[in-house]
Amino acid sequence: MSTINKVPASAGAEWLLAGFALLKRAPVPLATLAVLWGLLSMGVMLVAVALPAMMLAMQFLLVLAGPLFFAGMLWAVREVDEGRHATPSNLLQPVRDGHALALIITLLPQLAAALVMGALLFVMVGTEQLQHLADVYQQMQAIAAAGGQPDPSLVEGLPAGRLLLWLLLVAAVFVAVKWMTFIASPQILFSNTHVVDAMRNSLRACAHNWTAMLVFYLLAGIAIFAVGMGSLLVASLLALVLGPTLAMGLWQFVLMAVVMPVLAGAAYAAWRQMLGRQVPSAASPVHIEV
Repeated sequence: MSTINKVPASAGAEWLLAGFALLKRAPVPLATLAVLWGLLSMGVMLVAVALPAMMLAMQFLLVLAGPLFFAGMLWAVREVDEGRHATPSNLLQPVRDGHALALIITLLPQLAAALVMGALLFVMVGTEQLQHLADVYQQMQAIAAAGGQPDPSLVEGLPAGRLLLWLLLVAAVFVAVKWMTFIASPQILFSNTHVVDAMRNSLRACAHNWTAMLVFYLLAGIAIFAVGMGSLLVASLLALVLGPTLAMGLWQFVLMAVVMPVLAGAAYAAWRQMLGRQVPSAASPVHIEV
């Protein structure tokens, strides 16, 4: 069993800064990897649009490829951290090393949680009440579209208490699932940890350092919002020249080129700090240059 280090709440901010520091060291190579993933995803969806019968299969393929791509980004940020160059081939390194199946298995907690919470919704609320809720939602949409004010009597009789309890359970399960996978991939890639042990270690580490996780999620949300709004402003100006469709496409690629490397770098730094992988490195919080 891996040793879990206790870190201060400020470590959450240090992980995010480490992600930005690694992106600063190799902005073009790391951003290029994220853009390649975006182009590949776009290509897959275009195939799905051209062949509607393949839509579900293509979406499923993208879901399966998600953990593999993020693992490739993790490999790239470690290359940068250790003074080597990040290359497009890094995206395939987890597959070449035989970690593909283990990384895909990290999707199972999300699938299991979705199935369990869906079943729990039917048990707690009931089919009739769910149908009533759907009817009320449609009526409120129709009233809003017509410019009217929804009648408060529409929501009378809805099981508000049970729905609120279910939403709280969903939030708790969502956090647990995210914690199970937060630093699971670095363990699988760099420590050859079994996938079940990696997810258990990740959950234990995040729960043990919940204050740092809270700070990280709060600051990451603010940072993503700031980057998104800043790039959206630039895209709005470009729309006057390039047109709205092309400008919005560029905005999405720019956002991905910044966010994905930063999140990968943050997960890498969190793994090093919470699971005892503290060696001199640019990703170590005490050595960050910003």
